[in-house]
Amino acid sequence: MAQANVAELRELLDLERVDVTSTSRESDFFLGRSQYKPDGRVFGGQVLAQCIVAAARTMPEERLIHSLHGYFLRAGDVSEPIEFGVERLRDGRSFSARRVHAYQRNQPILSLIASFQDEQDGLEHAEKMPEGLPGPEDCPEIRDVLAGSDNPHVTEWINKRPFDVRPVEHPLYYNTPEDRELTHQHVWFRTSAPFGDDPVLNAAALAYASDYNLLEPALRRQGLNWTTPGLRVASLDHAMWWHRRVRVDEWMLYVQESPAAQGGRGLGYGRIFSRDGALLATVAQEGMVRVKAAG
Repeated sequence: MAQANVAELRELLDLERVDVTSTSRESDFFLGRSQYKPDGRVFGGQVLAQCIVAAARTMPEERLIHSLHGYFLRAGDVSEPIEFGVERLRDGRSFSARRVHAYQRNQPILSLIASFQDEQDGLEHAEKMPEGLPGPEDCPEIRDVLAGSDNPHVTEWINKRPFDVRPVEHPLYYNTPEDRELTHQHVWFRTSAPFGDDPVLNAAALAYASDYNLLEPALRRQGLNWTTPGLRVASLDHAMWWHRRVRVDEWMLYVQESPAAQGGRGLGYGRIFSRDGALLATVAQEGMVRVKAAG
């Protein structure tokens, strides 16, 4: 199953270029499909990853993504194809900018701007990885943690994920946290099988995984879990910065926190480190987090 899940991820990122007659400013169009989810909604990380691949197809291979800023506009339908329109905003001597819209039924479900850069030397500093944490070998795989769950919407989705995910703290799928003052949570992850060394696909796959439970620290701070009655959570936007090349089939540590929650919104902030301590990427996401009153 692990090999098949990773192969499916690579297939999802293999977009088809299409010719579209349009009066809009987009000049490049691609078509992609969606990974099945039991609730029928497209996984946001999947669309982010596909947008990166679409944008990268419009520039030289040595120019790699270093940042994106996007908004989730509508829920996607896993039964419908997704069309990606890429607008070439600028091509400079070392930077390029692209606007990408993901469409279903002629309506945008995601809109983002991404920036790409030739690899260059320059000033360097980075935050250090937390010390004293157990390694991935000492943490349970999330599939094993949820093996006894009677919720097929949870187990089906978890079992189809192309990543091996190992939380350091207890996950919030059906347990109310007793550590509401915990300000950070930590998750080890990597693809469940070898992924290859293509830098575009590795960057896109990291964006895919960056959407895993980044809002969970907001729930933890409020004493909530994913099965809290009336809980409604939906991603609103996503920002990501790549600091260096990544290999998603090697262990990485995702350090997550929630700096603020207000107005029915929660903010998630994360840093992704390689196992040897290099800061690979920084991520931020705001989402709707509401608990609907009973009755």
